[in-house]
Amino acid sequence: MLYSVRYDESVSESGDLQIPHGIALAWGVAANPQRGPKREMSVERIVDAAIEIADEGGLAAVSMSAVAGRLGFTPMSLYRYVTAKDDLVLLMVEQATGVPPEAVAEADGWRNGLIAFAAGNAQVFADHPWVLDVPIEGTPMTPNSMAWLDSALLAMRGTPLDYEEKVAATLAVMAQVRFEGTATRGSRSAAAAAGADPRALDARAGAMLEHLISPDAFPEVHAAMLAGVFRPGEPNPFAFGLDRVLDGIGAYIAAKPAMPERPAEDAPPDERVVRDPKVREARHARRETEKQLREARKREREAIRIARERIGRG
Repeated sequence: MLYSVRYDESVSESGDLQIPHGIALAWGVAANPQRGPKREMSVERIVDAAIEIADEGGLAAVSMSAVAGRLGFTPMSLYRYVTAKDDLVLLMVEQATGVPPEAVAEADGWRNGLIAFAAGNAQVFADHPWVLDVPIEGTPMTPNSMAWLDSALLAMRGTPLDYEEKVAATLAVMAQVRFEGTATRGSRSAAAAAGADPRALDARAGAMLEHLISPDAFPEVHAAMLAGVFRPGEPNPFAFGLDRVLDGIGAYIAAKPAMPERPAEDAPPDERVVRDPKVREARHARRETEKQLREARKREREAIRIARERIGRG
């Protein structure tokens, strides 16, 4: 899940690196406000409330006032924690996308790994359709977007592709999944607006086409219609597109010269080792530990914030 924000102002006039506030919040390196309206307020609660609003009414329904109202605070109080709506949207996407599924790392071979990667992305779009409305404006800059990219690159380990080609292959898969997500959301939204089941809406559209399409005016479309292409319940046409993208990557890999032998310390892990249950268990344990560490750091930051508030009140 590769999303990013503008970072035109990430370099100051003196040339020093200045991390935008939203990115700093995502990485947990931004300073927490010394004072807040109540100790119940936190960046995490703000983001959770914003996601709830977006899941219910779409990204357009999210505003600082709407989030504040849901939490029972004033809009100005939110700006102590999230300084701009763009930062809030970035954190919403970071939270909504989460980390890639274990299936990507556990897949047998690069193709199955990218299929699992695509399925994980499609699930995010299904769970949070508003994510599709967030523009992609540059290099991904948040921890979870890095985790998704890392998982795709890991799936292609051992192939003769260089890293530029691996990233390009990842983007090709993402483009296919994103288009499928956009089309699927549009179909579901239209069905919801009409108060109909998506399959019933598709059947109605097919009936209209049978009435409107003539073999003289549109001979090929008419033939496709007779073949049942527009009937509901037919095989997912987007699956064909993803398969062809992967076929293309596979053909490119097959035609590419093998990579030169690498020093042992740089060689990718043996596939038998990667598939070993103990290795998978250790990898899963490591990820769980990393997740617990991130949560512990969040709790630590919250405890520091509360302590500072007490000192300020004293």
